[in-house]
Amino acid sequence: MRKTLSAGVVIGAVAAFAAFAPAHAISDSSADLSVLHGIPDTPVDVYVNGDLTLDDFQPGSLAGPLDLPAGDYEVALTATDAADASAPVLGPITLTLEAGKSYTAVANLDADGEPTANLFTNDISPTAPGDGRLTVRHVAAAPAVDVLANGAAVVTGLVNPEEATLNLPAGVVSAAVALEGTTDPVIGPADVDVQEGVLTIAYAWGSAEDGNLALAVQTVTGLHSNPGGVNTGSAGLVAESQPLIWTVALGGGLLLVLAAGSVVAARRSTAQRR
Repeated sequence: MRKTLSAGVVIGAVAAFAAFAPAHAISDSSADLSVLHGIPDTPVDVYVNGDLTLDDFQPGSLAGPLDLPAGDYEVALTATDAADASAPVLGPITLTLEAGKSYTAVANLDADGEPTANLFTNDISPTAPGDGRLTVRHVAAAPAVDVLANGAAVVTGLVNPEEATLNLPAGVVSAAVALEGTTDPVIGPADVDVQEGVLTIAYAWGSAEDGNLALAVQTVTGLHSNPGGVNTGSAGLVAESQPLIWTVALGGGLLLVLAAGSVVAARRSTAQRR
């Protein structure tokens, strides 16, 4: 018999993921958590503290944000036909969330193609007037890459599971991705629209060897005036960025060139963040 979502989870999900809801500030007692499924060809169920939270969660899906009390959460991924979380395919993993912070938990492949998980802390500190923020995260089974901006390399040798962040004036940048040490683009060039007061996060996920590299895009608004914001996002290959309910449309073509690399290494993440 198919399992069902607990009533508390359903009610919380409806409240947290209401479409086109106004942006909300992260409170002094809670944290925002989004979840990205970046393991190809592996639909999963996601259990949090033993409760089924995401049912039949598909690769490339980005869910969130959930507004959660600060504390520790045990997360496990199981096969979609599992009766409970007793035999996870990944985990259980303990996520420690601090109040007033924004996080994205990512299930992905490591550099060798093995399933793993990363907890990233999203930089939601205020941006200067006229500036936006761009973060790129490499969570794919793929080699190191360089990122070109307006034809010049701005970062070299980005590897899984590192990230890089840049604050820069709002505007359009022509960007491309090349294999490390080369300047011949393998993706792009394409125009990247950097928006004022918005954190845009691009994730490269999938496997280069299997030919299924893809993109997920997440945005957090309100950084120009309020360090809290609302996470929105999309996943896949086609340009579009919309508010989330549970999963969202394939997205972010204009950021594809950045998802496999980074822009000016300002900050780097490793597998377990704070």
